[in-house]
Amino acid sequence: MENLIPMRNLLTLLFFCTLVPLFSRQSIAADTIKAGQSINDTQFIVSAAQKFELGFFTEPASNFKYLGIWYKNISETVVWVANRDNPIVNSSATLSFTRDGNLALFNQTGAAFWSSNSTKSVENPVAQLLGTGNLVLRDSGSEIPLWQSFDYPSDTLLPGMKLGWDSKTGLDRKLTSWRSPNDPSPGEFSYSVDTDGLPQLAIRKGNKMIYRGGPWFGPGFAQGRSKGSRDYTPIFVYNASFEISYSYNDPTNGRSRIALDSTGSVTHLTWSGVAWQKAYALAAVGCDNYKICGNFGYCSLGVTVTCVCLDGFEPKTAQKSSDGCVRKDQEICRAGDGFKNISDVKWPDSRGEFVKLKMGIQNCEEECLRNCSCLAYGRVEIPNIGHGCVTWFHELIDLRYAGNPGIGDELFVRVAASELELETTMIVNRKSKSKLIVAVVVPTIMVLALISWFIIRNVRRSISENEVTIIEVPIQEIELEMPITMIEVATNNFSLSNKIGEGGFGPVYKGKLPSGQEIAVKKLAESSRQGLHEFKNEVLVISQLQHRNLVKLLGFCIHEEETLLIYEYMPNKSLDYFLFDDERRSLLNWSTRIDIIIGIARGLLYLHRDSRLRIIHRDLKAANILLDSEMKPKISDFGVARMFGEDQLGTKTKRVVGTFGYMSPEYAIDGYFSFKSDVFSFGVMVLEIVSSKKNRGFFHSDHHLNLLGHAWKLWTDERALQLVDATLKDQFQEYEALRYINIGLLCVQGRPEKRPIMSSVLSMIENDNFLLIPPERPGFYGERFVSNLNLPRGDHLTSTSNDATLTFLDGR
Repeated sequence: MENLIPMRNLLTLLFFCTLVPLFSRQSIAADTIKAGQSINDTQFIVSAAQKFELGFFTEPASNFKYLGIWYKNISETVVWVANRDNPIVNSSATLSFTRDGNLALFNQTGAAFWSSNSTKSVENPVAQLLGTGNLVLRDSGSEIPLWQSFDYPSDTLLPGMKLGWDSKTGLDRKLTSWRSPNDPSPGEFSYSVDTDGLPQLAIRKGNKMIYRGGPWFGPGFAQGRSKGSRDYTPIFVYNASFEISYSYNDPTNGRSRIALDSTGSVTHLTWSGVAWQKAYALAAVGCDNYKICGNFGYCSLGVTVTCVCLDGFEPKTAQKSSDGCVRKDQEICRAGDGFKNISDVKWPDSRGEFVKLKMGIQNCEEECLRNCSCLAYGRVEIPNIGHGCVTWFHELIDLRYAGNPGIGDELFVRVAASELELETTMIVNRKSKSKLIVAVVVPTIMVLALISWFIIRNVRRSISENEVTIIEVPIQEIELEMPITMIEVATNNFSLSNKIGEGGFGPVYKGKLPSGQEIAVKKLAESSRQGLHEFKNEVLVISQLQHRNLVKLLGFCIHEEETLLIYEYMPNKSLDYFLFDDERRSLLNWSTRIDIIIGIARGLLYLHRDSRLRIIHRDLKAANILLDSEMKPKISDFGVARMFGEDQLGTKTKRVVGTFGYMSPEYAIDGYFSFKSDVFSFGVMVLEIVSSKKNRGFFHSDHHLNLLGHAWKLWTDERALQLVDATLKDQFQEYEALRYINIGLLCVQGRPEKRPIMSSVLSMIENDNFLLIPPERPGFYGERFVSNLNLPRGDHLTSTSNDATLTFLDGR
C-alpha cells in the first residue's frame, strides 16, 4: 500500500502535465529558431521588440491548425498565415528545419504541410521574427534573407511590406482575402498593383476588377492621398526594369495595418490601445464601383451617385447609366479636332491596353492629335526623369470627380471639330465683328498647319502581304538608341571570342556595359534574309512590352551600315540547347520543365491579351525561348511578330515566315495566321518539353509519324505516358503528366477553332482538378516517306518558296 501512494501521485502529476499544453501556449523566450531547434503547437516565439508573435492557432469551432503571426496581446489579429491552403487537421504540429535548411511544418506523422521552399540550401539556418512582423530565413553568418514572409502576404499589409513586382525575386505580391472572418483559406478578393501601363492599385473579385485607385503619376494623386498622414507615409516605386511596388511606413512606429477583408474592402487600421480605429477604407461602392458610368461617362457623388457624359458626348441609352456615352459627332480625326479639359478628376483606367506613357514630350496635345485612336491626354512630371505625356486609347472608363478641388488631375478629352466650332460660335457671338474674324481665321490656319505637319510626319502605308494599313512610327522617336562606340567597347569591337550565336537576323555577341550589366547584341548581317523592316518591327514591338517572361530590349543602334539590337543577356542560352541534347536534357527535371511551360504560357497570354499591343509572335520555338540564371523562360525574337487591332483575330499573308515543325497547317499551307497559330506552336513546344524530342526530324521504328502524330497515337492507344522522357522517371505524378500531354495535344489540333485560347490554356495548367479532354487529330498528322536526298540542315522558312537557311543558336 505504501508503494501505491507515490505511484498514484505520479500518475496524477503526469495527467495534469498532459492537460497543460491543451490550455496554454508557452513562449520560448526568443525571436529565433536555430538549426536543430523546433517549436510545437504549444510554443511560440516573440519578436525582440515584443510586438509580434509567431506560433500556431485554430479558429473557433474548427479542428484546423495554422502557423501564423499576430500582434502580441492582440492574438485575434492574425497578420500572416503560412499554411492557409493546407491546414493540419486533428493532429499536433511542429515547425522545424528540413535537411536543406528550409522551414517546414509537419504533423505528428511527419507529413509536411508547408515549406518556405527557398531554392538555396543552408547548412546553419536561422529563422527570425523581426520587429516589423517579417519572418526571415537566413544563414547564421549572414543578415541577407534567403526567404521572408513579407514576400508572401496573406490578407494584411504591414509597414515596410511591399505589394507589386520585383525583378530580383520574380514575385508579383498581392493581398488575398480570407474566405470568411473565421476561415484563413484564400478567398475570392485580391488587392494588388497593376503593373501593365501606369501603376495603379486595384481590388478584384476573382479576375474581375471592382475597384481602382488613381494612377501614381497623376499630379493630383501626388497632391492628395499620396501625401499621407501622421501615421501613414505611402511609398511608390516605379522602375520598369527592377521594381514596381507600393508600400507604406508608419512614422509613429505604432501598430498599424492595411487589411483586405472577406467582403472585398481594404481598410487602414491603427491601434488606439484598446481597439482598432479605421483611418480610411476602399471599397467598390458609390463612385468607386469600377466602370459604374461606362465609357466616356464620369461619376459625381453628391447625395446620390450621378453619372454625367463628357462634353461632346451623350448617353448611349436612357435606361442604364453603366452603358456609358457615345460621341454626338462620330466624324473624328478630321481637320479641326481639339480638346476639352475636365479638372479635379481621377484619371481613367490606365492599364496597358488603354494607355501609353511617353517621356520627353513637351506638346501633349500634338502627340495625341498625331494618332487617330487617341481619345485623351494628360501631363505628368516624374521625379528625376522629367516631363511626359499620358495618352488614352480604346475607352475612357472609371472616371470620377476627386471630391475636393486641387486633389484631382486634369484630363484633356478629344472632341470633333463641330463641338469646338459650336463652342467658338457661342463665344464670338458676344464679341465684335473684327474680333470674330481674328478668332476664326487664326485658329483655322494653326489647325491646317498642324494637320499638314501630321500628314508629312506620319505616312500611312499599306502592306500588300495582308492588306492591313499600318502607321509606321519613326524609329528615332523610341528613346532607346545607344551610341555605336558604347557597343563596340562592350563587345570588344565585335570580337570573335565574344560571338555566342548566329540566327536568321545575323550574329549575336556578348558584351558588358560600363555599368557592369551583361548584354546580348544582335547584329543585322548584310546577307540576312531578315532586314530593316524586321529590325524596326522588333524595336517597335518589344520596346512597348513589359513582362517577366519576355526578353527585355535595352536599346538599339543604327550607325552607317551597322544595325544592332541590344538585349539583356541570358546566361543559360536557349531551351533547345538543353532539351535536345542527350546529356544536358537531364539538367531539366520535371519541376523545371513545368515552370518553363507555365512561364511561356504566361508570356504568350500577355502578348495575345494583356499587353498594350495585341501581338502574334509567328515564330515560337524552343530556340526562341531563352533561359535566365534561374532557368526562367523568356520569349525572344520578335522580328516577324505582328500587331493586331482590338477586334482583329487573324489575317492572310503571301509571305510566310516561321520555322518548320512549329507552324500551324493553315499558316504553312494557306498563309492564314491568327492567335491560334501561336497556340499551335506552344502545343508543339509542350510535347517537346515533355518528351525531349524535336517534332521536326522525329523518328520512330514502328511508324513514320512526326512527334505530334506519335503523341496522338499513344494517347488514343492509352499509352500516353510512354511519351515522357525516360530521364524523368519517378519525378512526376502520372495524372500531372497526362494533363500536360493532353494540353499539348489540344493546342496542336488540326482545326484552329478547336484549339483553346491562351487564357483557357493557362486555366487548364493552373487547375489541379482539370478533367482530361479528348483531343482531335493534330495538324500535319500523317506518315512521311522521305527519300535519301541531301537536304539542308537548317529548317528556318523565310518565304513561300520553302527555302531553308542554316541557323546556329548557341546562346544569347
